Amino acid sequence: MSPEEKVRTISPLRVFWILSFVLFFSLLIPLIRELFFARLGRWLYILLFALSTAALLTPIMRTIAATTGIVDAPGGRKIHGRVTPLLGGAAIIISFISGLLANMILDERDVVLIAGGTVVAIVGLIDDWKSIPARYKLIIQVLVVIFLIRSGIILNLFPSHTAWGYGLNALLSIVWIVGLTNAMNFIDGMDGLAAGVSAIISLFLGLVAFQTDQPFMGWIAIAMLGSCLGFLPFNFRIHKQAAIFLGDAGSTFFGFVLSALAIKADWADNNPIVSFATPVLIFWVLIYDMAYISVERIVSGKVKSFQDWIDYVGTDHIHHRLFAIFGDRQKTVWFIYVLCATLGISAIILRNARPIDGILTVLQALLITIIVSILEYTGRNRRS
Repeated sequence: MSPEEKVRTISPLRVFWILSFVLFFSLLIPLIRELFFARLGRWLYILLFALSTAALLTPIMRTIAATTGIVDAPGGRKIHGRVTPLLGGAAIIISFISGLLANMILDERDVVLIAGGTVVAIVGLIDDWKSIPARYKLIIQVLVVIFLIRSGIILNLFPSHTAWGYGLNALLSIVWIVGLTNAMNFIDGMDGLAAGVSAIISLFLGLVAFQTDQPFMGWIAIAMLGSCLGFLPFNFRIHKQAAIFLGDAGSTFFGFVLSALAIKADWADNNPIVSFATPVLIFWVLIYDMAYISVERIVSGKVKSFQDWIDYVGTDHIHHRLFAIFGDRQKTVWFIYVLCATLGISAIILRNARPIDGILTVLQALLITIIVSILEYTGRNRRS
């Protein structure tokens, strides 16, 4: 084979890895680091550092997963057609933490949030390797959220100086974080879906952070965005199956850190409606999917107790329902990306909105999902 033919056969993924390799080691040079910190911005340094680290680590984790047998085999409700390495989540976690440490600035609650996410991810990693019953994972997630609450990461919807107000805030914090952690895990059913949705959510969390002058929130969101972007080319490939999956470690880490970050943030000054509406819109796709499957399973009699709800595994999530219409996995993933981005844009415009605008925007999101539901039912009936 001639040199020209060899150049033509280099895959885009290999080119991406080589560029990431060069970028990573360039960012380690003190002069370049100082240039970013002084002129170009810490956020850009964090983004590129996390991205390049994830891109370098993902093939390594793929090899480790294949060697140790930490893989996802096809069968049952799974729609992939071949054995695929897991451990993509490990690459995400290491690159995310590395990006934040490279920034060299963390506050105490950031450390608590990252530690909590890491514990949840470790449990997910063990589950990827040796299955853990769902109820035990749920108990650990609740205990970690309680640790966050004791550290000051708690919703502030009710008067926190009263016992009943603090109790309600704590309860809703548990429901929000644990619910979204598992919703992200549930949506991780197609190539690129959980990582792409997490990237979109991270982008909008970062935009709100810079709108509201919250650098710590912004840095965490940007580190997560960079990690997702570095991982996605290996997980969402055009006309090819994913080279590696996130695994429970990655999807639960995404859900936990991003939902906890939303609680940690300040969303609007003296405007409780907008403060409530903005994160709800950014996470709407996950909230909608969790609410939909819960109601549908209870109404249809598929689950009759809380234990049934925890243990039930089905093919009725949003990506399954849309796949029944489109018949194409990548079209389904792109549709969900666009839906998530559309609602995120609605959240961004709420920054200086009136309370009534926040209510109307949430109503608009509800109507959009009703349209999607009608589309799902119509397509399902026609295919039947």
